[in-house]
Amino acid sequence: MIEADLIGAAGVALLLGAFAANLLGVVEKESLVYPSANFVGASLATYASWLIAYMPFVVLEGVWACVSLAAVLRLAASPRVQRD
Repeated sequence: MIEADLIGAAGVALLLGAFAANLLGVVEKESLVYPSANFVGASLATYASWLIAYMPFVVLEGVWACVSLAAVLRLAASPRVQRD
């Protein structure tokens, strides 16, 4: 297995893990964990796609990483609401 495969597999595992955890109700999309996992996973997948020079996925995963980072920053800046 080459370096790009390992990096890409780690990124995709993070993306799918966050997705599955959200669908199963383990992680809420409003939590900081969900967009953070998406950001790291998409960033790794972007880098892996860059290493193999597959530009369609560089764009796809790069946009995914940017949108996820915006969500992380939005959540980090919002005031915490206490739940009972």
